[in-house]
Amino acid sequence: MRALQRFNKILVTVGSLGTILFMVVIATVVPYEVIGRYVFERMSMWSGEVSTYSLVWASMLGGAVGLKKGYMISMDAVLESVPKNVAKILKFLSYICALIFFGAMFGYGLFQTLYNAKQTSPAIGLVMSYPYAALPTGFFIMFFLTMEELLIFLGFGPKGAAQ
Repeated sequence: MRALQRFNKILVTVGSLGTILFMVVIATVVPYEVIGRYVFERMSMWSGEVSTYSLVWASMLGGAVGLKKGYMISMDAVLESVPKNVAKILKFLSYICALIFFGAMFGYGLFQTLYNAKQTSPAIGLVMSYPYAALPTGFFIMFFLTMEELLIFLGFGPKGAAQ
């Protein structure tokens, strides 16, 4: 369990730094696009693609970090309105469904990443595997963060952490 927690800490750190990096890119490129379009009446070819691909990466990494920090939607109202035994079963099922979903999306994202290895973007000629790699990367992080939460829920984590 400790190894998983250390691994997840690294994943969250990388996800946080990646989110910051891609948000900085967006915050730099989008004003550049606007100034280029309306002030200089000249648009660069690459800026639209760079901002779009940065948004994809920031969304996937930010979503993974948000999952760890508890920013995702949950069913607390439902869990509080049913008996404790039913709430535990529902919470367990939600972890299992999330793991299945994240695993399936990781596999699909990996397939898309590999499938698009020979395709390039029209403006900058970037191999499309790079933008598509945001999907398996984000879902990979989400899968392992959810696995840690499930193990804590089942009582394999720190004492008092299971609910």
